[in-house]
Amino acid sequence: MAIFEKTIRNQNFDTLLRKLEHAIPDSSWSAELEAGSDFKEGSARCSVRVFERYSMVGGNRLSLTLTLFQNGDGPIRLSAIAAGGSQAVFFKVNTLGEDAFLEDVKQLLEEILEG
Repeated sequence: MAIFEKTIRNQNFDTLLRKLEHAIPDSSWSAELEAGSDFKEGSARCSVRVFERYSMVGGNRLSLTLTLFQNGDGPIRLSAIAAGGSQAVFFKVNTLGEDAFLEDVKQLLEEILEG
């Protein structure tokens, strides 16, 4: 399992979410947005998205869970967790696919924030 967390300031929550929803599937021939969920309570909001893609290295599919959280006008908290790259039964043998999926998302995020 690979994890990336970042605090993002001076960005619009909805715009950032939509850009990531489109950029992640566009980054790979096999990546897809599988499911999503949105919560709002008072001025706090949370959006969760689950993506999947095929890993050539592991010969299997990986998932990436992306969570954005914001309370009022505070900074956006982003958490991205990639999982599912192992083929072993009792322990993880191959996590290269998970790391690669997460690195792609980190690069996409940097491009979005710089643009």
